[in-house]
Amino acid sequence: MLDNNYIRKELYEKGINFKMEFQNRKLEDFNNNLSGKKIAIVGIGVSNIPLLDYFHQFNVELSIFDKKDEKELSKDLKNKINKYKIRYFGGENNLENLKGYDIIFRSPSIMPYREELQAEADRGAIITTEIELVIELAPCKVIGVTGTEGKTTTTTIIYEIMKKAGYRCFLGGNMGNPIFNQIKDMTPEDVVILELSSFQLIGMNVSPDISLVTNVFPDHLNVHRSFDEYKDAKKNIFIHQKENGIVVLNYDNEITRDFANYTKNIVKFFSSKQILQNGYFYDTSDGYIKQGQNNEVTNIMHKSEIQIRGVHNYENICAALAMTDTLVARELQVEAIRSFKGVEHRLEFVRELNGVKWYNDSIGTSPASTIAGLKAFEENIILLAGGSEKGLDYTEIGEVIAEKVGTLILCGPTSAKIEEATRKGLERHNKDMEIYYAPNLEEEVKIAYSKAKEGDVVLLSPASASFDAFKNFDERGKRFKEFVNNL
Repeated sequence: MLDNNYIRKELYEKGINFKMEFQNRKLEDFNNNLSGKKIAIVGIGVSNIPLLDYFHQFNVELSIFDKKDEKELSKDLKNKINKYKIRYFGGENNLENLKGYDIIFRSPSIMPYREELQAEADRGAIITTEIELVIELAPCKVIGVTGTEGKTTTTTIIYEIMKKAGYRCFLGGNMGNPIFNQIKDMTPEDVVILELSSFQLIGMNVSPDISLVTNVFPDHLNVHRSFDEYKDAKKNIFIHQKENGIVVLNYDNEITRDFANYTKNIVKFFSSKQILQNGYFYDTSDGYIKQGQNNEVTNIMHKSEIQIRGVHNYENICAALAMTDTLVARELQVEAIRSFKGVEHRLEFVRELNGVKWYNDSIGTSPASTIAGLKAFEENIILLAGGSEKGLDYTEIGEVIAEKVGTLILCGPTSAKIEEATRKGLERHNKDMEIYYAPNLEEEVKIAYSKAKEGDVVLLSPASASFDAFKNFDERGKRFKEFVNNL
């Protein structure tokens, strides 16, 4: 008898999806209880805009709260507000009018501890998010991925594995499009895959069925009130799991290893530093990704079969294998990983020019992420770093830059901190380094071009957020690629 994975895969490749007559009772109950409710959308970001179309179908009173004045909104959004007769409260003090609502949807950028939200919660309002309701109301398996580093790559690998097995996948959270409006189309045979940030997880009272924490390092401390609050937010990805949930954790990270003590569900570990008796690990001695199970070790695949480079990516693959091994046959897992070429902005190869290879790692928005990127190369590196401040410590990255980098080019508010940490590292290593400052990313690229020699790698990996000059890391990475391709 054929394995379900192969049956599903064959139908998927023929363009046939599993479709069955199914009624989502949880969603029906939710919809039936909406009549007459006062609903507030706090922060009209990308994830919340589809909620306007959804709730307009029901007999509800809908209001939007956002720091933007209504005249600053896009034409399409203003038309929607007028068409649906939605009340709009704008300006810096918009939340002063947040009173008397039954359900409040907060944007991930609005922390749940805001005084106005707390007052409404104390009065009896339900404070939730688009993504929390997806987890609560989806009729199928929900897979969730969080962590300081590696979220996007690992989520994408999981997505490719599940697609290879023929699952119909709904990709959401920090990736894909908002999927709340698609819950009505989901069946138990589908799977929801979510990349979740601490801003989405904080205050959440539900957890995915299968959850991953890739690692935890200090991050976003300019928003979170403490590192403990940040860690507790990450913990929410599994802390509310129902019985028989699965939690995948990084054994090499002290914080995530300790997270195992907070669940009674199945825990799977992954590692690149330990030979695990039960778990997935990358063995640096022979370059194989392996599984330890029942005191036996099985070779799964060699790094030569993998198109993405770096130990951190082999860790991501180990995590993805652990997340999907109860749902997908091993052969299909390996097939998907072999064909995976990486994600945009994460050690993305841009071009080779005059024997110099240029890489875009714009998603490297923290020291830990940039350290992982630097360790993926053996060549001489010209590093482009610096950006907006997140209140992070650059001591460790200074050591790694001193060890791995030949030329450092800096731009943005964090430049001085990175230079200071690097000079301390250079002093300890008794080394010297050329360090340059540039007024913008385009000039960084020009300096790198003038300094690079055949065999070098030029790496954009800022170890900082992008908001000093760009809308987000995606825009920064795309601009970098434009500048490089115009050389």
